[in-house]
Amino acid sequence: MVQPEEQARLYRPRPELLPAAHVPSLPDYRRLYRRSVEEPQEFWGDVAKEFYWKQQHSGPFLRYNFDVTKGKIFVEWMKGAKTNICYNLLDRNVGEKKLGDKVAFYWEGNEPGDSMKITYGELLCKVCQFANVLRNHGVKKGDRISIYLPMILELVIAMLACARIGAIHSVVFAGFSADSLCERILDCGCSLLITADAFYRGDKLVNLKQIADEALQKSKDKGFPLKKCIVVKHLGREEIAADGACSQSPPLKRLCQDVQEKKTESSQRLHPKIPWDPHMDVWWQDLMSGASTECEPEWCDSEDELFILYTSGSTGKPKGVLHTVGGYMLYAATSFKYVFDYQPEDIYWCTADIGWITGHSYITYGPLANGATSVLFEGIPTYPDAGRMWSITDKYKVTKFYTAPTAIRLLMKCGEEPVKKHSRKSLKVLGTVGEPINPEAWLWYYRVVGEERCPIVDTFWQTETGGHMLTPLPAATPMKPGSATFPFFGVVPAIMNESGEELEGEAEGYLVFKQPWPGIMRTLYGNHQQFETTYFKKFPGYYVTGDGCRRDKDGYYWITGRIDDMLNVSGHLLSTAEVESALLGHGAVSEAAVVSHPHPLKGECLYCFVTLKDGHEFTKNLTDELKKQVREKIGPIATPDYIQYAPSLPKTRSGKITRRILRKIAQNDRDLGDISTLVNPGVINQLFNNRCDTKL
Repeated sequence: MVQPEEQARLYRPRPELLPAAHVPSLPDYRRLYRRSVEEPQEFWGDVAKEFYWKQQHSGPFLRYNFDVTKGKIFVEWMKGAKTNICYNLLDRNVGEKKLGDKVAFYWEGNEPGDSMKITYGELLCKVCQFANVLRNHGVKKGDRISIYLPMILELVIAMLACARIGAIHSVVFAGFSADSLCERILDCGCSLLITADAFYRGDKLVNLKQIADEALQKSKDKGFPLKKCIVVKHLGREEIAADGACSQSPPLKRLCQDVQEKKTESSQRLHPKIPWDPHMDVWWQDLMSGASTECEPEWCDSEDELFILYTSGSTGKPKGVLHTVGGYMLYAATSFKYVFDYQPEDIYWCTADIGWITGHSYITYGPLANGATSVLFEGIPTYPDAGRMWSITDKYKVTKFYTAPTAIRLLMKCGEEPVKKHSRKSLKVLGTVGEPINPEAWLWYYRVVGEERCPIVDTFWQTETGGHMLTPLPAATPMKPGSATFPFFGVVPAIMNESGEELEGEAEGYLVFKQPWPGIMRTLYGNHQQFETTYFKKFPGYYVTGDGCRRDKDGYYWITGRIDDMLNVSGHLLSTAEVESALLGHGAVSEAAVVSHPHPLKGECLYCFVTLKDGHEFTKNLTDELKKQVREKIGPIATPDYIQYAPSLPKTRSGKITRRILRKIAQNDRDLGDISTLVNPGVINQLFNNRCDTKL
């Protein structure tokens, strides 16, 4: 365990970072921060001058209302201004900034040796080609396009092509199930699906097209048939480049026989049988081969929709978080520049999946807006061995590295040797994202991976915020292990108690934000009422994060975890109601309750209590069936670690399940507090006796 004095110790930035840093000291940060919150129009107006606007805004620079008692919640940044985010990310970098020959992405495949690169000039050509493909299929401004792809370059191309023509993309994580994909297709009413044949994740084959077909059939059964599915030939291709003048990328090497023999018995075949409907399915490569490399962008209002990204909701139904063009562009670009202290010679690598907000803001939009060179990685940290991250770091001489605490804890478990056999001398800044990092993992990351020379930017933010909210700056902020430190520019945090009073000084309570920043979500797609209720009703006048927070005597912020009925598993936000709904879908289950349980690698895992219908027995086979049920309904990330039989669940007289007590039982903590409100206190001893063995 990390001792309190070590956790409170300040780790100061190394002097060699200071000369070139965008923010070289804490006083510089405080000066810029004060201007950003006291003069937001002037601060963000200066940022906006760095981008191209076809037309300037016609009304106020910022209009908003955070108080539900004063009317409809809304936020508008530069409404009336016209721009195109794809034009700013690609055309200007290629033309005005002369970065056409600069590498935009180094792609590293699942198998070592599978790699390629694409320059800004090539990326612009590919995006224009696919934008024309979409237009040829009748896609127009405002249409929703679902993208269900692994971490391949076509995913970035598809997103930017949508943005170029004003279509709204909805990227669905390729680890989600057919049910989850279907639910998102139906909710946004998408007109077209983009997917791939299949991909490997480590040694596991994922037949993505088969899963997509199941989702499309479910969608059709519910009265919403799609007419077209564009399929990337990923495992079956030799190269990404289509015929044409910009086809300069080296071919993607086929997986060789000795690698193929390492596959597990369940995934022996390199090219799985791909289901195909000639009336609906069409190969991406066939469409691209004849498409023009020129495409006029659609000029969009700053407040036009850019993308929908679904995050778990406390009701069990995923919420379609909606981000708009102008403000999101400013915030993703600015936070990337300052939080990673981006310099033109950097090689940046974010290991997140683009199916999550981190991949949207800090793989696609933020880095490209800054003309950065990034690594795009298809694989996993431990395949084919625990040194994969660091071999890639050395291969591309990565300078800025951004990953999740879950990955760090997994690599800690593998020991120091896989790290230290690689140089890592190129690394300058390390980052963490997705969940609060425990001090033990922070110190291992700092000492072993960064060799005590790389600052760690421990970033707190959400799908809803669009970008970093609390974060150190590499050359300016003294760090404390496990603390997200201070607010980013334009962000005004506060800590509230249950009564809605702001707490000053050292305090712990609800984390809220007092005024808008450009990257804030504008609504939940198709459900503005839920948007207002979820984020603004509890404390009128404030955006409520749903996270608990502590502020120490030095003003540092520490995220203490979710307060609502949500779990953070390996950096992925999951709804307890969504998992409970999946369990209740099994014919043997009459009641279910899901709580979080500490996990040494994931941070949190799912501990489930199930009550069975008469005539059913709790067996290992039933447990396996229930886990499979959750995997199929939500996806592998939601697979429960523990499922416990509960003859009944502890409830109040009003019938509410007391999850507070269930969390105590899951952790074998008999300090239950007040149980006088329970209608059935006698069940508690039975539940303790039935506990799962949670020793890992």
